Amino acid sequence: MLAPCPARTPEALRPRWMGHFCGLCLELRDDAGHAARLTTNFDALALSVLVEAQGEAGADSRTAGPCALRGMRRQRIPTGDGPRLAATASLLLASAKLSDHIVDGDGLVARPGVAGLAARTADRYRAKATAIGGSIGLPVDRIVAAIERQQTIENQVVRGTPLEAVTAPTAEATGELFAHAAVLAGQPGNADPFRAAGEAFGALAHLLDAAEDYEADAQRGAWNPLHATGTSRDQARRAARRLLTDMKTALEAASLVDATMVRLLLDRYAGHAVAKTFGSVCASTSHQRPGAEPGRPYGPQNPPPGQEHSGYQPPKNGWTPGRGFWGGLCGFMVLCCTCQICCARHYVDSWSGQIREGCLRDGDCNCDCPCDDYCSQGCDQCCKDCDACCKGCGGGCDACRKGCDGGCDACCTGCGSGCETCNCNCG
Repeated sequence: MLAPCPARTPEALRPRWMGHFCGLCLELRDDAGHAARLTTNFDALALSVLVEAQGEAGADSRTAGPCALRGMRRQRIPTGDGPRLAATASLLLASAKLSDHIVDGDGLVARPGVAGLAARTADRYRAKATAIGGSIGLPVDRIVAAIERQQTIENQVVRGTPLEAVTAPTAEATGELFAHAAVLAGQPGNADPFRAAGEAFGALAHLLDAAEDYEADAQRGAWNPLHATGTSRDQARRAARRLLTDMKTALEAASLVDATMVRLLLDRYAGHAVAKTFGSVCASTSHQRPGAEPGRPYGPQNPPPGQEHSGYQPPKNGWTPGRGFWGGLCGFMVLCCTCQICCARHYVDSWSGQIREGCLRDGDCNCDCPCDDYCSQGCDQCCKDCDACCKGCGGGCDACRKGCDGGCDACCTGCGSGCETCNCNCG
């Protein structure tokens, strides 16, 4: 959910983001071994950022040596309890995902002989997470218990079950992790606001994951919370907006020394993730291909007969689908060593053959328009002139209103004074 967007990251903050990313990766290496670095997770960076935000930036830090994934440059990274908390979260998430794939019998674990290896890997990740979490006083047992309730709840879901009931275990586990960031920083007064923010964050991440996987799950007959509960896309979008607001409100109640990185990740990046999942946004439209649908920038999955070879075609210089685990692993190592995973605009996933975007690629969109996430005209139009999207947000919202599907709140977000200022009447 918190994948970095260069266009939305001020130049001065990019080294700080990279510092947290590298700090997490190196903490995983030191505490759980080199293989554990594969579990490095963007969302877990929020925990490292929250710990740092309650004290003086750079108070616990060191300079890391050169690394191929950052062009053999050195990097100042945070150290101590923040990265350890983030590492614990990354390992727990990786363990939970592997266990989920084993239960569903999908992905690589569906191959003969792989399920046993995946189960052992999941157990090892959980054991490492328990050890790291225990060293910082994190109640790992409570978090694991919440995660393990997920399968039981999913088995009980019927049409009409509230979506909040399905996302509750994720929300509870994430709330515990966020609250512990306050404990580690010696700011117990922030525990309750952080817990509330974490619960909203966890539920939002679960919801966005369900929305992104909806079509793929439907095609292969896999369980999806939106389909199982009968939640429409419009209902899911409104729920996501509410969770964003809840998270922002909770964080505003916390006492932070430096909230710069918190706002970047948990406001700007999170808001962009919601807009990218549910509608027109720079991230979707800037790379739009012929025949693409909103939220599916690389065109239709099943083109009409006779048009199989029209539109965008994947690059030919990557590993093709179906190479198997070891072939894919070799391809992954090549992608890492050549920095394509970080810096390439597009590369081909070595296992799935899907088109991916480098996590630190230079973006096409370089605009700071507060309305860009809701601009129906796409990144190019919005970034050339913010007035074209929202007329400056001060004298009407005609252009924005044409494509606004989120009501006045979504249309006029960023205007400062709501619909009264925007004169927006979206619906």
